[in-house]
Amino acid sequence: MNMPPSASGSRSQLLIFAILLITIYVLHVPLLRLPYFWDEAGYYIPAARDLLLTGSVIPHSTPSNAHPPLVMAYLAACWKLFGFSTLVTRSAMLTIAAFTLLGVYRLALRVANRPVATASTLCTGLYPVFFAQSSLAQVDLAAAGFTFWALDAYVDERPGATAIWFSLAVLAKETALLAPLALFVWHFVSPWVMSRIHARGTNALPASPSRTASVDSASSSSTSSKCLVALLIPVAVLGAWFLYHYLRTGYVFGNPEFFRYNVQATLSPLRIGLAFLMRLWQVFIYMHLAVLTLLMVWAMSHPPLRNENERSRIPIPIQLAFGVVILAYVLAMSVIGGAVLARYMLPVVPLMIIIAVSTLWRRIRMWPLLIALTGGAFVAAWFLNPPYSFAPEDNLAYRDYIVMHQHAAWYLAQHYGNGPALTAWPASDELSRPYLEYVNKSIPVVRVEDFSAEEMLAAAEARSRFQTALVFSTKYEPAHSPFERWQWWQNAKRRFFGFHHDLPPAVAAQVLGGHVVFEEHRRGQWVAVIEIERAFDAQRRNQDAIRWQECVLTINHTSRPSPR
Repeated sequence: MNMPPSASGSRSQLLIFAILLITIYVLHVPLLRLPYFWDEAGYYIPAARDLLLTGSVIPHSTPSNAHPPLVMAYLAACWKLFGFSTLVTRSAMLTIAAFTLLGVYRLALRVANRPVATASTLCTGLYPVFFAQSSLAQVDLAAAGFTFWALDAYVDERPGATAIWFSLAVLAKETALLAPLALFVWHFVSPWVMSRIHARGTNALPASPSRTASVDSASSSSTSSKCLVALLIPVAVLGAWFLYHYLRTGYVFGNPEFFRYNVQATLSPLRIGLAFLMRLWQVFIYMHLAVLTLLMVWAMSHPPLRNENERSRIPIPIQLAFGVVILAYVLAMSVIGGAVLARYMLPVVPLMIIIAVSTLWRRIRMWPLLIALTGGAFVAAWFLNPPYSFAPEDNLAYRDYIVMHQHAAWYLAQHYGNGPALTAWPASDELSRPYLEYVNKSIPVVRVEDFSAEEMLAAAEARSRFQTALVFSTKYEPAHSPFERWQWWQNAKRRFFGFHHDLPPAVAAQVLGGHVVFEEHRRGQWVAVIEIERAFDAQRRNQDAIRWQECVLTINHTSRPSPR
């Protein structure tokens, strides 16, 4: 099947890409010079910088997590061409975001029509997690983009392009292998599923006669052997990367701590069940996705609209294929991944969006107003934090985090630049690595895991090792949350998902034997600098003694008769 004429020309593709890139770039202008955030600072930027400086795809300034190197190589190439700066980094990632949105548009146009493709692309771009991730130097959005281009080639029965795009996806992030594996399994299951659907009298074919045969064949049981081989090539590509990583480091899936956190520590049946529910939440409810989900369910109660003919649905085989990919991600990401982050689901949330938008277009005459309502809800979620714990990287809360840490780091560098300072990751990297653009000069740090009562009491026993403490909210905790009343959920979060309560600045200062000299709060997040009184009293006495000794030596020297 060929791309519809409206999208077949390279000029139209470049024009759409340019429009997408300019739009998201303008929307991100206030964010382009922000320093690096969380996992950017902790892994991806150091790994890409190592590649830039040494040419090695195995990082040495941070423990290797075995993530494939494609995105890091891309960033290193951009820095080589345009210079090392946050502006270059964020611009490079926005280019990937525009490329990803173009993939969403192409896929939606392939399986539906231009109005559905336009609305689906709009909703995806405004979805808070996608918007926040668009300029961040992380790998999930790139893996999602290559996956959408691969799905477009798969539906069009282009095995070569399918293999290439899926291979690029797994070289962006290893979990992108889930999509081709899910489609491979679906090839063998789909004949039985489709026969059951036909047996129940369900029309599994699209209503549009001009596209019926070709679109249906792309996802039916008659998928060619070449397409099946194309789905397995990414397995070999990813296997080659892991083999290379093993030969260089001795580890297949990253350093032991990374593997323990993301695999070994996640295999409790209860945790898997809870994570499964959280993944469903992220695909259908999270960050105002509930608006679109509820509208889709409501639209299903209405009959299809008719123009000359009944408006056609996305072919049932394709909807089922999308569903299989979504289910594969929900299941796999319930089993692996220490942090249940919403960005891990970026390869599948737009698939749900495409189906939902198509349903509204097919059944509701005023569907553009509902898309506008959904878009408005998404934009509101950029700024409104939910009434439950969430990752600040899922909306513009990450900007609040960065700005506060900038201010605290500047204050610490100006008044206590010689350190050492007690803090936790990622602030430990923010203070010790000037290229992350929080400080101009490295500040020595003493690291703790977090600012829970247990960690602060242990740190207080060794307060002579540090002079200050930079403490901050490592978890977002809303002031009033209905979920806080569920004690079983609080216990489950502590047991399975690393949840803890950070001590407020005043309490942390009291435990450490100091006082707060800087404090800032923004929408449920906070940061503070604590001066350790005992350490600074001793330091001041030592400095006074040194100054007094220097004065005595100066007086003695000037009082001596000059030699003749």
